[in-house]
Amino acid sequence: MIGKLNKIIKDLYKECKERGLYYFFIMYFSNFLALFRAFFYKSIYFRNITGAAFFLGKRSRFDIFNKKSKINIDKYVYIRKNATIRVDFQCNLSIGEKVFINDNCNINCVRKISIGNLTKIGQNVCIYDHDHNYKKNGSNRLNIGEVIIGKNVWIGSNTVILRNTRIGDNAVIAAGSVVKGEIPENSVFYNKKNNEIFQY
Repeated sequence: MIGKLNKIIKDLYKECKERGLYYFFIMYFSNFLALFRAFFYKSIYFRNITGAAFFLGKRSRFDIFNKKSKINIDKYVYIRKNATIRVDFQCNLSIGEKVFINDNCNINCVRKISIGNLTKIGQNVCIYDHDHNYKKNGSNRLNIGEVIIGKNVWIGSNTVILRNTRIGDNAVIAAGSVVKGEIPENSVFYNKKNNEIFQY
């Protein structure tokens, strides 16, 4: 116990020297506020959100619309600024240990979304386990599926992940991709884009 405490103090001191006292303080104060913000949401949605302590950045929020919706967040998850996590119906959203979710991300879950340990998600990424059937009339117009993201996956900025997608462990999703279907583990996925120039 004392050995661990000494290591933490040494690591903090080293980081303080490298960053400078002012920036060290600002960073850790920001992290404290993110931890407090997460605790606030866990308190008001105590029936819905379970799991370990996590960090929730400025202007990020949870929108939970059903008492049967479940969110489980493992330890050391960091959700940065302006992210929205929206759940409804009897959904199950699971976010694994040490997952990092960057600014302006949107996760929208009505059945099941699972994000594996150590996955990193870039800015402006949208993840949906459903879409809308424009051919149907009435209120029940959702096409519902699942999204399973494996462990240690890297998802580039501005990616859209659609329903019925399964991404294997250690996969890399290139920035700006639209993803649907099976992505094998240990692979790189990208949408081929051809630049076309027309003279006028």
